[in-house]
Amino acid sequence: MYAQGTYDTSYHNWYYAQRMELYNSIPAEPHDIVFLGNSITERGDWQELIPGVKIANRGIGGDITFGVLARLDNVIALKPDKLFLLIGINDIGRFFPVELIVDNYRKIVERLRMDLPKTRIYVQSVLPLNESVLQYDYLKGHKERILQLNTEIGRLAREHNLVYVDLHEVFADGNGDLKTQYTSDGIHVNPAAYIDWVAFLKKKKYL
Repeated sequence: MYAQGTYDTSYHNWYYAQRMELYNSIPAEPHDIVFLGNSITERGDWQELIPGVKIANRGIGGDITFGVLARLDNVIALKPDKLFLLIGINDIGRFFPVELIVDNYRKIVERLRMDLPKTRIYVQSVLPLNESVLQYDYLKGHKERILQLNTEIGRLAREHNLVYVDLHEVFADGNGDLKTQYTSDGIHVNPAAYIDWVAFLKKKKYL
């Protein structure tokens, strides 16, 4: 069991506040799809990539599971038909124990299931990293912890009858690292990656 109160769980920085000011100023109308997560989600031009449906991008750069938990009211108000969740790499970067991250995942999932009973929830795996080009030292050496976290959130998704989306099928190379053609900094992905991401979701009939 992890020790309580020994980790930096702060999330409400200036950028988080700025994004929430924007998101809260947008009318809370029903949407077809919500993408929820951190910068990897925020950088996706989902509406451009998936035309013909109403999409809300609720990514915030640098966010952690505590930040997602704190802003679920805004997401729930959108009453999406589908919700795609991807969060956790910044938690890993802060050296949160996997158990702590999974506890927050469970709280997120249970809240969404309770308040959005008709929404189809897709829990996406945390993406692999590519340490050969990784520009952030604090993210190095976490490969096994990412795999462990994905195993646990996959199990949690099955427990709650949610769809677990294994993005490593798309983004991981033969060594389990983020494919070099998809990244320039070892963590964030480029436009080609988002195109293949959407193609993968369509192939799996998730979109």
